[in-house]
Amino acid sequence: MSEEVLARILIVDDEPATCRALVRALTLMGYYADSALSGQEALDRLNRSPYDVMVLDLRLPDMPGEEVLQQARQIQPDVLVIILTAYASLDSAIAAVRAGAVDYLRKPYSIRALEEAIGRALYRRREQQRRERLLRVIAEAVEQLGLEEPARPSPALSPGRFLRQGRVTLDRERRVALIADPAGTGEVKVPLTASEAALLEYLMERPGSVISCRELAQNVLGYRGLVEREAEVLIRPLVFRLRKKIEPDAEQPVLIRTVRGKGYFFSS
Repeated sequence: MSEEVLARILIVDDEPATCRALVRALTLMGYYADSALSGQEALDRLNRSPYDVMVLDLRLPDMPGEEVLQQARQIQPDVLVIILTAYASLDSAIAAVRAGAVDYLRKPYSIRALEEAIGRALYRRREQQRRERLLRVIAEAVEQLGLEEPARPSPALSPGRFLRQGRVTLDRERRVALIADPAGTGEVKVPLTASEAALLEYLMERPGSVISCRELAQNVLGYRGLVEREAEVLIRPLVFRLRKKIEPDAEQPVLIRTVRGKGYFFSS
C-alpha cells in the first residue's frame, strides 16, 4: 500500500457538517481520517495519536488557528499542516507559512483541491525523507570508514593561534584542544580532525549563543541549501564525536550543550 493510503489525516473545523463530509470523502479516498471541532480538541488528539497531515481552519471558537498550528508543531514536529480559511489575506498566509504550514487553501474549496494539497504535502515529505536517508548514509560512512568531512570554517572572529573559553583552549594551528582539569592541576591535549576543530572553533567564538544545525552545516562543513532536519543528520554525529573527545562524560555534556529543536551552544 502507498504512503497516501496509510496516511492519517486530522480535520480541524468548527462546522460539524464540514468535518463529517471531509472525513467521509478522505476515508473513501483511502486515508484514515479524524476530525476535531476546536483547537483544544485538535491538540488533545495530537497528544494521543500520530497524524501525517492536519487540515486546519484558521477561524476556531476557542483559539486562533495560528496558535493551534504553533502548539501542534511542538507536539508533533513532523505533522504536515494545510491551512483552510474563508478570510484569506497576505498577512494570514505569511503567518501560516512562518508557523510551519505547507499549503494554504481558501474557502470555498473543492475536495479535489484538498486531495491535491494533501498529495503535494506527502510527496514533499517523501522527498525530504529520501534526502535525509542519503545524508545519513554519508554521515555513517564518514564515521565508520574514518573519512574526513570537507571542513570549510568561516573566518575567525577571534584572531590568533589560540582561542580560550573557560577550561578549553583551542590551538587552531595544530588542531588540538587543551582541556584544563577542574581541580586546576593540569590539562589534557586532545587531537581533533579538521571538521571537529572547525565545529569547536565556531561554537567557542560564540559562547552561550544557540547555533542551529543549518548554520553549522553551512559555516563549518560548507553544505548550503539544507533544511534544518537535513543539516541535523550531518551535524549530530559530528557533535557526538567531538563530545566523546572533550567532555568528561559525553552522555551528560557540560561544554557543548543541546537546546532541543534549536541547536547547540558552547558553555564556558
